[in-house]
Amino acid sequence: MSAATTRSRTPDRLCAEAVDLARAAAEEAAAPGVIGEHTGLVSEGDRVVTHFFECKELGYRGWRWAVTVARASRAKIVTLDEVVLLPGPDALLAPEWVPWSERLRPGDLGPGDLLPTDQDDLRLEPGYTGDEEPPPNSVVSEEMRELAEAEDADVTPGTPAVQPATPSRGTIASVAEELGLRRARVLSRYGLRIAADRWEEEFGPKSPMAQAAPATCVSCGFLARIGGSLGQAFGVCANEFSPADGRVVSLSYGCGGHSEAAVMPKPPQPAAPVIDETRVDPFPLRPARDSGSVPEAGDDETAELGHS
Repeated sequence: MSAATTRSRTPDRLCAEAVDLARAAAEEAAAPGVIGEHTGLVSEGDRVVTHFFECKELGYRGWRWAVTVARASRAKIVTLDEVVLLPGPDALLAPEWVPWSERLRPGDLGPGDLLPTDQDDLRLEPGYTGDEEPPPNSVVSEEMRELAEAEDADVTPGTPAVQPATPSRGTIASVAEELGLRRARVLSRYGLRIAADRWEEEFGPKSPMAQAAPATCVSCGFLARIGGSLGQAFGVCANEFSPADGRVVSLSYGCGGHSEAAVMPKPPQPAAPVIDETRVDPFPLRPARDSGSVPEAGDDETAELGHS
């Protein structure tokens, strides 16, 4: 250990004795009556000492006022360096800052809120591209597999040929599924209508969320289509941050979690006012002499009629 290091760890005597100077500086920087007892000091270097004072201000439990004083070489006068409020070992601190995208939880999205999606969102993939090869973020690509493993997602192994799929349209199996031949009873026309009315009332275009949405569900990438006749007007929301996640929504419904919400809609232009209430029309206190429908007569004409 060098001599310079030894000197820096030993508090300077004059700086250590300057408690009154440090207290006066702390009281000047803080509010009156919040400076407590002197809790200690620490050597910051050669002829540099920091004094700590208890903070009695409400909401700052465990915090300390730190006043740093210094002395020049061969000088006898101690000067003030800085005054700051620092947390102590047992200080009450705010929780660690977390980005808003990680703080967001399902159900936090309200009417008028927008939730833009990232370009590489795992929940979305490009639509029809016309290529024979799978897109870069497809579930069958190596890049997507590594990314899904990093996100703790489940990926079904195998090529698209061995993936489970619904029967092709036009086959006997698809017609049987559509007609419900594998079930004893199916919904009647009345059952379909009352179900559609119920879903339309809860997640339809007249809800406050849909009124403030930038677009409808029919153009959202998180919409999962459903089969049958109800699929022409309804789908299932697959956005975990949407208030309708896992619910049947109308195609004319919408929320701020739309997959294309990054493109902000233009603000509506208000119509021109019919009555301009911002303009002030001056009105005289007395009518003008020439404002009547009959011209004003002169003194000579009134004198002939005997009027004074």
